[in-house]
Amino acid sequence: MIEKMMIAEQNAASEATLQRDYGALGEVLDRRGIAIDDICQKVAAYGVAVPSWGVGTGGTRFARFPGAGEPATIFDKLDDCGVIHQLTGATPRVSLHIPWDDADPADLIEAAKALGLGFDAMNSNTFQDQAGQAHSYKYGSLSHTSAAVRDQAVAHNLRCIELGEKLGAKALTIWVGDGSNFPGQAHFTKQFERYLDSARQIYAGLPDDWRLFTEHKIFEPAFYSTVVQDWGTNYMIAQELGPKAACLVDLGHHAPTVNIEMIVSRLIHAGKLGGFHFNDSKYGDDDLDTGSIDPYRLFLVFNELVDAENTEGFDPAHMLDQSHNVTDPIESLMNSAMEVQRAYAQALIVDRAALGGFQEDNDALMASETLKTAFRTDVTPILQMARLRKGCAINPLSSYRLSGYRDRVAASRPASSAGGGGIV
Repeated sequence: MIEKMMIAEQNAASEATLQRDYGALGEVLDRRGIAIDDICQKVAAYGVAVPSWGVGTGGTRFARFPGAGEPATIFDKLDDCGVIHQLTGATPRVSLHIPWDDADPADLIEAAKALGLGFDAMNSNTFQDQAGQAHSYKYGSLSHTSAAVRDQAVAHNLRCIELGEKLGAKALTIWVGDGSNFPGQAHFTKQFERYLDSARQIYAGLPDDWRLFTEHKIFEPAFYSTVVQDWGTNYMIAQELGPKAACLVDLGHHAPTVNIEMIVSRLIHAGKLGGFHFNDSKYGDDDLDTGSIDPYRLFLVFNELVDAENTEGFDPAHMLDQSHNVTDPIESLMNSAMEVQRAYAQALIVDRAALGGFQEDNDALMASETLKTAFRTDVTPILQMARLRKGCAINPLSSYRLSGYRDRVAASRPASSAGGGGIV
């Protein structure tokens, strides 16, 4: 962890400027009838989970270039996640991926508690083969033609639930790479029916207070067809399985022209929005830093979420899911967590009464301008004040770089050799 005194010293050098900026923004918002402290309290209470795998260096299908001080174990990963939360105050939970992060539950709980962290949704891995497993997932997992392969994949998901229960997690996220690469390779209907049958077995193993999130993805690694390829199929699955099943929306898993905020609205209406994997994309499933390409789309997603936040039982899970190929993963995850907070704060200051009136009057331009007024507002002072009041860093990136954390862990962790292709 980073020394608290160092963070306090950095904050002291910036606090006077922050107080002036916060006061000035407060006056602007007050003229709009918005109390800045109310927004700040909501932002401070907001949290987004970080993925354990996100603190390692990612890669493309062609190559991977590891960075210095990469985590070698799940406990290294938790240390890195702890630093992210220490500086931003925005990432109180970690989402584990099994079997990558398999370890003694008592040891995991102890390590996380010491870092001020808890555990979010569990993630199963049936999209790659592991050492010693009996059957290969090369041609699919939950939808495989072989019952033995399907049984193996189901058993793995049930094992994830068992581990998650011990850790205090409350959800399982399933993403599969099942699909086909050639027309005619798979029977679409039979393949989907096999997936549903497997998913029902996993659903039956859920504890009463758990949820099951199924994730759709338009392509990759299957480039002709994917079993769970879009939100419509995902919704069908959630409906088939039952009330504890819901759809997880990954911002990168859609075609470039898809209206994701409308998908979010439809799933909210159906009561089947389970949660999010936040990232960004330019062309396809790019897994870029959240808000790095299209921050307006991120804001529009949060506009739908804030609009529905008072709906009874509405509690979608929020998590980052990114691949960091050329940046320090800790820096990228900190920035992304803050961008998610930024979009939330901007959505909170939308004049909803005015927006509703313009919508009813079919005043397209003023409705659009109402949203843009909130989006154009620089809410940075709110984010910074929320961090200061929680004892975190006003400027997390600067504090992180000054701390020398990366150099310290690079000196103590074994160097990772350059690997082949693959996102992880």
